[in-house]
Amino acid sequence: MVKKAPRRTAERILEVTLVLFNRFGEPNVSTTLISAELNISPGNLYYHYPAKDELINALFDRFERALKELLGASDDVRNIEDAWFFFHTLFELIWQYRFLYRDLNDLLSKNRRLETHFQLILKNKTRAVKALLDGMRRHGALQIDSRELDATATSMVVVLTYWLSFEYVQDPRNALESQNAQNALLRGAQHTLNLLAPYLEAGNRAHLLKLSDAYNKGNL
Repeated sequence: MVKKAPRRTAERILEVTLVLFNRFGEPNVSTTLISAELNISPGNLYYHYPAKDELINALFDRFERALKELLGASDDVRNIEDAWFFFHTLFELIWQYRFLYRDLNDLLSKNRRLETHFQLILKNKTRAVKALLDGMRRHGALQIDSRELDATATSMVVVLTYWLSFEYVQDPRNALESQNAQNALLRGAQHTLNLLAPYLEAGNRAHLLKLSDAYNKGNL
């Protein structure tokens, strides 16, 4: 039987670092803790990532690539069912890298690269949401004045960006633990889409209410 090749150390370091950052928050995780969790020497860790910022940047690069691919799917959204799936998938990705959002202000104040790149992320999110709304409007699912579209898209991006902070403030000890992921993601998608309720065509609005009811009853 052929033995599987061991995972590269650099890859293992990133995987463990992501788990620790997500669980404890980036400011509370030292490189000493990371090396201890991996059972490697600090020198081995520094060989691959000489500074903590390099770990943060490497994880951010992964997130940014995945987000860019996902945002491209906004062009395919035609109705509220598509939009629900899109936003839930988007929240799943945000949850996977939730330390970035949990510690966003702190990270941006310390890391110039993240500051500039996150500004670009906000622009790309807004552009994608505008494309989503425009597609729903063209397919008759949404009736919204073009003058309201920009403001609505911005409001949705604000919820996307700060939803996990809202969850965290309500229950700092438990909100961002893995066992609470599904409910947090569903709440985020629901509240983001509720911003569209006044503009939805009757059938799509009824379907949104049906999806929301199913979520509230725990059937999603």
